[in-house]
Amino acid sequence: MQVKSRHHLRSDAVSELEETLEEGLGVSPDGDAYERVEFEDTDWEVVLIDGEPQVAYFDEEPFLTVRGANAYEPDKRLVTVDAGAVSFVSDGADVMRPGITAATDDIEPDDLVVIAEESHGKVLAVGRARVPGDEMGGDEGKVVDSLHHVGDDLYEFTG
Repeated sequence: MQVKSRHHLRSDAVSELEETLEEGLGVSPDGDAYERVEFEDTDWEVVLIDGEPQVAYFDEEPFLTVRGANAYEPDKRLVTVDAGAVSFVSDGADVMRPGITAATDDIEPDDLVVIAEESHGKVLAVGRARVPGDEMGGDEGKVVDSLHHVGDDLYEFTG
């Protein structure tokens, strides 16, 4: 991915970003340098926290990247999948009901969510919920649209 521009965030923008992540995910990033990066060939915008791509903007909404979620371990907006779903989710597949073992009750339709595997809690992807968290379990149907996953261009970006 070609970098179009990069600039350091002002302190008020850092505070707003930190508040949004605290409210939405229950995490408190704590970095010394926050740098926003825009790319040539994609709509993704990333915030590097101390040089690591830990936040991205999805439809203008800041949210943790897979790397950021693994660093900060959110306890809100969390969808957990079983071992059978890991390879599919890691390859960017949308999340289907049969693979879900748990979802937090704070998830509403259209919320950004973190998708983790159940055995070690490692985050595999970020997606957008189609249904509330309490309706995610079941036998059939797509419930989360994948937006970013382990191994994609955003995951591989190193700042």
